[in-house]
Amino acid sequence: MASDEQGPIEHDLIKSAWLADITVAKVDITPTSAGDRHVRIEGQLGDAENPDVEWAAFGFIYAIGLLSFHDARPRGMSDIHFQERDEWTAADMLRRLRYERGRLEFESDYVRGRMMKTEVTIRPDGSFTLQTTNRGEVATRWIGRLQGKKVLAPVVGDGQGRDRPVGDEREDGSNGNED
Repeated sequence: MASDEQGPIEHDLIKSAWLADITVAKVDITPTSAGDRHVRIEGQLGDAENPDVEWAAFGFIYAIGLLSFHDARPRGMSDIHFQERDEWTAADMLRRLRYERGRLEFESDYVRGRMMKTEVTIRPDGSFTLQTTNRGEVATRWIGRLQGKKVLAPVVGDGQGRDRPVGDEREDGSNGNED
């Protein structure tokens, strides 16, 4: 995908993610020891005969990082680094991106006080794995948004100005922001 080289590169990355044909093959949701969920999504960029991986991989990873960062909140002591008004950048993605064993791998734990716990692996054939830990089921909504679906969910407040979609709470009813 060619860029007009005008404006921030992040805009080009988002555009390539938005244009990609994203298919979900499998979703596994399992409980974690923290009373939350581990989500694993297996999917495909493009199709097996015509993968979109060559032009969409970086954009897909950037978009997942952006959505994860936007939805992430502090946990435990990480709130001392948290700034409500902060933005995800291409540099943030690149610091967490590596090429290993023929795959692009992105792994983000805590970023500037936000608990992201997000991993993306993209293989040369366009297949991908997206995993989140202790983030509820929000990763399924990220994929839905990138597929162009309107993703609506009822929202609950935590009493501290941090609203969360219903379903992102732990099984005990807490939202994971407690120490």
